Amino acid sequence: MRLGFFTRLLDQAPPGERYRLAVEQIRHAERAGFDTAWVAQHHFDGEEGGLPAPLVFLSHVAAVTERIRLCTGIITLPLEDPVRVAEDTAVLDLLSGGRLEVGVAGGGTPSAFTAFGHDPARRNEIYAEHLKILLDAWAGEDLGGGNRLYPAAPRLADRVWEATFSVSGGARAGSAGHGLMLSRTQPRPDDNPHATLAEIQRPIVDAYLDNLPAGVEPRIVASRTAFVADTRAEALRQAEIGLSRPAGAEQPQPDGGGVDQLIAAWDAHVGTPEDVVAGLGADPTLQRITDLVFQVHSVDPPHPLILRSIELLATEVAPALGWAPSRELNNR
Repeated sequence: MRLGFFTRLLDQAPPGERYRLAVEQIRHAERAGFDTAWVAQHHFDGEEGGLPAPLVFLSHVAAVTERIRLCTGIITLPLEDPVRVAEDTAVLDLLSGGRLEVGVAGGGTPSAFTAFGHDPARRNEIYAEHLKILLDAWAGEDLGGGNRLYPAAPRLADRVWEATFSVSGGARAGSAGHGLMLSRTQPRPDDNPHATLAEIQRPIVDAYLDNLPAGVEPRIVASRTAFVADTRAEALRQAEIGLSRPAGAEQPQPDGGGVDQLIAAWDAHVGTPEDVVAGLGADPTLQRITDLVFQVHSVDPPHPLILRSIELLATEVAPALGWAPSRELNNR
């Protein structure tokens, strides 16, 4: 199992400072032994996500890190020119020494689609079209007029991850032999509003594995909200502050249930290392994954506490769940 750090770049700071803090957090995660760093893409809404250009950001991270793999979680592919994505990812992969992994999906708010001149009702159709062009470009296919991707990037096709909330999306990712990305939280079905995250994601994983071609190794990443502190009181205090902030369209806020209800509503794991290990250990999805990725959203504590949480995840939580630092790190 690989260990990952995920950020939506939502520190309570102006954009430039958000980016500086996120870089520091990723570098801290690398020093702590994390295997992967993931960044999200969001357009226009700084409260929802602080980064519209993940490949630009990761190019800077590549220059100040050495080992940690650089991952998009995700690129909103319907809103991008897929040939330009192919070019940018090819260049970034070379500059980073082959450390890039490309997560894609068809998400995005309807207003973002409008700004890019696309009909949000066609998001799935556009996503399929753009993903095919991206894969063709990496494979060296003729993109029209005899034009082929330069620099060539055939290995990136083996590092595609598809994010989905649906069983059909899991089947699609499996059929393509891509990695599967599972969210830290997702909407509950109307007929089962109290379903656990594991109950919702089990059929997605089943569909993925059932459709994976013979001989292709599964790649399944599960993102989970985890904020670890030295004391339970400090962790709960920060959770109450962060999870009580207005949530926009992402997640409704419970009314009057206190911090425990907030934590449950956000599918979060909050507390001491022992608390977080116990909560994650009860999640059966984690027995089936290849990558476990932690983020502090939507607790979003202050930067120093994020750094401390990263340390505790690497030294106490992840080892208790079966993770070990890479041999490369141990030999340093």
